[in-house]
Amino acid sequence: MTQELTTIALAAFALAGTAILIAASLKAWREWLDLKRLELSGVPGRPREARGPAADRIEMADLKERIRKLETLAACIDP
Repeated sequence: MTQELTTIALAAFALAGTAILIAASLKAWREWLDLKRLELSGVPGRPREARGPAADRIEMADLKERIRKLETLAACIDP
């Protein structure tokens, strides 16, 4: 009697696990299809933030500073 209950319980757990796996896979499939529909419709995702000339100058100064540090490292000179 005990072995039959164990077998039934094991089968029930396997069935429940399979059902959970199928439900998760179905949700992932639907989300992937929604993503592909959005890509095909041409709807842009998140719009890029508008930046002014001051932000461009700050970014350029940061890049120049990084280049200067890399050149210093390449020349094996400590700053």
